[in-house]
Amino acid sequence: MGNDRRTKVNGSSKDEQLEQYRVEDEGKDLTTNQGLKVSEDEFSLKAGDRGPTLMEDFHFREKMTHFDHERIPERIVHARGFAAHGEFELYDSMKEYTRAGFLQDTTKKTPVFVRFSTVAGSKGSAETVRDARGFATKFYTEEGNYDLVGNNIPVFFIQDAIKFPDLVHALKPEPHNEMPQAASAHDTFWDFVANNQESAHMVMWAMSDRAIPRSLRMMEGFGVHTFRLVSEEGKAHFVKFHWKPVLGTHSLVWDEAQKINGKDPDFHRRDLWESIENGDYPEYELGVQLIKEEDEFNFDFDVLDPTKLWPEEEVPVKIVGKMTLNRNVDNVFAETEQAAFHPGSVVPGIDFSNDPLLQGRLFSYTDTQLIRLGGPNFHELPINRPVCPFHNNQRDGYGRHTINKGQVSYHNNSLAQNTPAPASKEEGGYTHYQEKMEGRKVRARSESFKDHFSQATMFWNSMSKPEKEHIVQAFSFELGKVKSKSVQKQVVNMFANVSRELAKGFAEAINVEVPEGEESRVTKSSKALSQENTIKKPATRKVGVIVGNGFKGEEVDMVLTALKGEGIQTEIISDKLGVRKGDDATKLEVDHTFLTGESVLFDSLYVVGGEDEDKKFSQATTYFVKEAYSHYKPIGATHEGIHWLEEAGVSGSGVVTGDDMKEFAKELITAISAHRHWDRQLV
Repeated sequence: MGNDRRTKVNGSSKDEQLEQYRVEDEGKDLTTNQGLKVSEDEFSLKAGDRGPTLMEDFHFREKMTHFDHERIPERIVHARGFAAHGEFELYDSMKEYTRAGFLQDTTKKTPVFVRFSTVAGSKGSAETVRDARGFATKFYTEEGNYDLVGNNIPVFFIQDAIKFPDLVHALKPEPHNEMPQAASAHDTFWDFVANNQESAHMVMWAMSDRAIPRSLRMMEGFGVHTFRLVSEEGKAHFVKFHWKPVLGTHSLVWDEAQKINGKDPDFHRRDLWESIENGDYPEYELGVQLIKEEDEFNFDFDVLDPTKLWPEEEVPVKIVGKMTLNRNVDNVFAETEQAAFHPGSVVPGIDFSNDPLLQGRLFSYTDTQLIRLGGPNFHELPINRPVCPFHNNQRDGYGRHTINKGQVSYHNNSLAQNTPAPASKEEGGYTHYQEKMEGRKVRARSESFKDHFSQATMFWNSMSKPEKEHIVQAFSFELGKVKSKSVQKQVVNMFANVSRELAKGFAEAINVEVPEGEESRVTKSSKALSQENTIKKPATRKVGVIVGNGFKGEEVDMVLTALKGEGIQTEIISDKLGVRKGDDATKLEVDHTFLTGESVLFDSLYVVGGEDEDKKFSQATTYFVKEAYSHYKPIGATHEGIHWLEEAGVSGSGVVTGDDMKEFAKELITAISAHRHWDRQLV
């Protein structure tokens, strides 16, 4: 259902442009890569049926050589990724701010390709780990590809790209034993944090619920860096980019996230894939924060510091468009794995700032693709090709697809009338913003970058009580895994500068004393930072419906119809696969057994039961209910299902029961919309 959406550019689509590369193998004769039809693919060529394989078996060598090289080096970071195609549509023209064509014309839809990823883990790691998430968007514009390469957290650990290898070496599994995988809960990471205190703000985000998103569809995205928008007249504004999920920003709880890693390590990609296949297309609104150049120094933070955000109360986010992901990839390797992103892939009207982390990324990304994708022609791979033509004097190299005609491959020349020739600004040529530069060559950090704690404290001040408790628990877990008492003590001392309340909370858990001192004097907060204030919608939530034979067919059907009417997905759970029959003609096809449909894989439970269920059924249902309750999820029950709630001892906020099906359905939908019920008292 989701695979028939195409975004038109110049009368054709990105998909149509790639059509020449798509191959359907079904029903075709087997050939070599040169097109030679193969008569035998079961046995290698031998000298006799028990003799040695002959070197002249070109088919064997081609087949085996290709297999030997099927895996390209995985990304050093962001290795575990999943992606989808879509389109971007502009709400309001930004011509006042930028000459970028795709940000001016509200009648056009720009094709996009988005890759989501975890940062720390290898390609085979699980997906609901505590980690930052990559949010990289490739816009296939008529002026060339524009890559907005960001994260789901608006700040970063370090201020200068020269420290990036140090950060990643500390974060990755420790080299002496290659553990732990996809986790920051170990000595070298926290040793780095304690001795590189510019990381304080990012660590607060990483220890918050933002680091364990419920879904890639319910996750904010940020450009992280400060960029520039430049108008046709040459006037520049500093800009930060935001992706705001239409469904709101929601998270897992830590115990749930850990269990999902075991139950379904593909949880996030499965959710994205199935949502698109079901036609529940993920949507994100593009927002921009703009600061006039003359206002650059009017804030209590440096606008170029990548460890700082721009509080939305001080610099409002202007929503300018919407991105819809409406088509899954046809082949994960050819598209998701071979996709090459680069923050230096810009179009006229988008430029850079002097953020030292961004400046280093402008080198690093190209350098990385050279080794990962086998040479300088990675831009010619179908997923990376622009939708507009490209012409230059670059030639040859590994993986060259273009067949350049003619004798000239240099500039300046007369044999080809000095073409391809540079284009003027009026002809669409890219011109760099002319910023006046003065200063000595130094290896130094600006004094304005040296405040490491005030925004970390602002983040803490902005959290709701449950969010603060989760942050304390996250620090307690992470530091509880650290073996070095010295590192533990250093981290406690460091975060006492952020909040003594926070430091005391996790210091007690790891048996470390908090140093003497005063509470931070920073009182600033921002409502935009707390997920308590996010959009709450029931649409696309997944409800597990536990049923047995003899259920009240007509009444259950009424509830399921009401849930589906709100866009809520329902899946039937029972003790075995097959059909469950109601007390009338109603039949429900079972989607999961108690073994394959764990409660952690659902946002909510609706417990129906039946008339003749045995003790094992009852025990399994009670376990489901207790676990969902412990994760603060909404739970509904009717008829025979109510006694299982009573048996599990669950009640209170977010627990819905009743005999009036219309009212019950309404209350359950309201409870599902809330996502979690934090005021519930655990039994």
